[in-house]
Amino acid sequence: MKKLTEQMNASQIFCPNLECKARGQVGQGTIVSHGRKRPRYRCKTCGKTFSAKEGTLFAGLRKPTEVIVVVVTLLAYGCPVQAIVHAFGLDERTVAGWRDRAGAHCEQVHYALVEQGQLDLVHVQADEIRVKGRKLIAWMGLAMMVPTRLWLAGAVSATRDRVLADRMLRQVRACAQAVSALLVCTDGWAAYPNSIRRAFREKVKATAGRGRASLQVWPQLHIGVVIKHTVKYHLTHITRQMAHGVLEQATALLVASRGGSVLNTAFIERFNGTMRERLAALTRKCRHAAQRLTALHTGMYLLGCTYNFCWPHQELSRNAPDVQTGKRTWVACTPAMASGLTDHVWSVFELLSYRIAPPPWIAPKRRGRPRIRPLPDPMAPKRPRGRPPKVAALSSTS
Repeated sequence: MKKLTEQMNASQIFCPNLECKARGQVGQGTIVSHGRKRPRYRCKTCGKTFSAKEGTLFAGLRKPTEVIVVVVTLLAYGCPVQAIVHAFGLDERTVAGWRDRAGAHCEQVHYALVEQGQLDLVHVQADEIRVKGRKLIAWMGLAMMVPTRLWLAGAVSATRDRVLADRMLRQVRACAQAVSALLVCTDGWAAYPNSIRRAFREKVKATAGRGRASLQVWPQLHIGVVIKHTVKYHLTHITRQMAHGVLEQATALLVASRGGSVLNTAFIERFNGTMRERLAALTRKCRHAAQRLTALHTGMYLLGCTYNFCWPHQELSRNAPDVQTGKRTWVACTPAMASGLTDHVWSVFELLSYRIAPPPWIAPKRRGRPRIRPLPDPMAPKRPRGRPPKVAALSSTS
């Protein structure tokens, strides 16, 4: 495994100081090296020094990078915390802290790369998972893009209510291109249709002139509902209906996304199975159930980002001819590659060492009222330049 210091370059480093005017700028010549034994950099604008690991998961951790990457990889593949503690001789709180830090870092990566409003979603499926923890019942809402199998959004809540659906659908809206044709398939939960309408609407000025703009739902938005009827845990029949939009246009989007020929939620249900398999806290009848919602939230982002960037998908990978030899070889493809977000399969080390640039610096506004200077009078006599001549004081005579 390559070390973090071998991949660093001063021309590709930005200042992480939030009070610096040059924060987040790359290639401007403001960052110089400030140490070789322990790689550090210095910003010439603010004069602050910072470690080469600043902005990554490894900042402030003393354990070897290789050990941290192996532990996080095992966590992403569903290995319980107790097993890692027994195998590596680590403290349980240390492993749980690495999991939470990795999940928080992956959440920033997901926001910086996925939630940028550049994806043509075409077909989205959403569903929720019931999580049973220690003296805890929680709900985890998940949504994915069907054409590229990209995980889009997730939300964890102690209750299955409208707030959970609104949070998840707002994240999906942050990923989508504005006012595009979209099909959203869900199960029979009554909160989904209205939450989808609230998320996918834009301000439209109906009349010219004065007046406020109104919020209108996207004209090409279609909502499909799939209800599965069961009797004693056995499926009897399935009801498919449209909650919004036209069935013919929804079917065209379904075929274009290669998501089947009828309304379904099969893809998000498969992802739910992957999430239950590889997130140890979601395993049914286990002894390592979650105790806090924070652990579920960070674990969800850790698994979701590794699923998007690090795990090749079998349905997306294909045989392609090699440029040099001409022979057909197997080309691995991840959901992020299929969505155009990356051009190669990321390693877990590359995901954890991805640096998130802070927002650009904005000059603070001056407080108080602006000074109002009176306009000069053109008829007033001009004041002579320079100092006025000295006048000798007159002495009084008796």
